[in-house]
Amino acid sequence: MSAEKDLYAVLGASPSDSVHQLRHRYQQLALQYHPDRLGGSSEADSGVKKFLEADAAWRVLSDQNTRREYDLQRRAQELKQDWPVDSTVCLEDMTWDEDECVYAYGCRCGGGFSVSEEEVEEETQRRQQEEEQEAEGGVMVCCDTCSLSVCVTWSLHRKTQMLK
Repeated sequence: MSAEKDLYAVLGASPSDSVHQLRHRYQQLALQYHPDRLGGSSEADSGVKKFLEADAAWRVLSDQNTRREYDLQRRAQELKQDWPVDSTVCLEDMTWDEDECVYAYGCRCGGGFSVSEEEVEEETQRRQQEEEQEAEGGVMVCCDTCSLSVCVTWSLHRKTQMLK
């Protein structure tokens, strides 16, 4: 599965749509662009391409497991994009949420920012493998309810000692 093309956009849908709504959108596109319906018209090539894209999107989004995996990849891609940083938060200033197993920090909108221990460990290891000279690690985290984002930072040396 590739997160390069937005499969929801291919179907003219949104991530909040139900499987029933996605099926309806897929069926509309299939009827409109099916190669048998287009015949030998000049629009057939572009129609076949649109049909194949819609069919591929439907195959991923119709199954609960592949849709969940696609949504996770999509979210990860969104987090990797260059977002404007609203502020910087030190990992030490975040609270550890035992239930969710994440570091959490409240947003001014009432939502929150969270970063998992795995994300911190992966970024720390990545920077150490690349032998980056920076003394701090960091990840960009988006609020779970609004468009604000923060850069969560931590001391690579201190975090390495904490992991051992």
